[in-house]
Amino acid sequence: MRLYALCDQELLDSRGISLEDFIEIAKSENAEIIQYRNKKSDIAFIKAQLIRIRKMYTGFLIINDSYELVELCDGVHLGQEDLKNIDAEVSRAVAIVRNLIGEDKILGISTHNEDEVLQANEMDLNYIGLGAYKDTSTKKVSKTLGDSLDAIAAKSKHFVGAIGGVKKSDNFVNVTYHVIGSGLIDLI
Repeated sequence: MRLYALCDQELLDSRGISLEDFIEIAKSENAEIIQYRNKKSDIAFIKAQLIRIRKMYTGFLIINDSYELVELCDGVHLGQEDLKNIDAEVSRAVAIVRNLIGEDKILGISTHNEDEVLQANEMDLNYIGLGAYKDTSTKKVSKTLGDSLDAIAAKSKHFVGAIGGVKKSDNFVNVTYHVIGSGLIDLI
């Protein structure tokens, strides 16, 4: 199993966990990637947090949504709604973001079904997040993929990270990364 650790500031704050503690757990679990997600703070705070993470962690660092801060990171991850805020056509939004961040940065998007995975195959991406696998307490989920996640992941030409309710013990054949956030926090 390869670990992609999702560091959600709101979740850290709600559980009284420091950024430093989360990063130490991610490192102890051999996380190859950390994605920093912060949907509520201003850009200055997010920038400061990315700088703090960089001082503690040498693996890949991905920023969620705030592609304007990609110079501090290795790449950016965007959800479907965030892409649609850039352009109503997701493939055009991905092209716009790719143009802004350049070819040397990692670009990933969230997908939720086979149609979105097949559409993503036509985009200039490095990976997709696919899910939600199961219900999760950290985000509203309208539909879970359950056991069909692995079969849908097999249709992707990109690396796939299983998202939503994923545990370290879950077994997938066609998934590159287990994207885990709250499960790592539960180790504290």
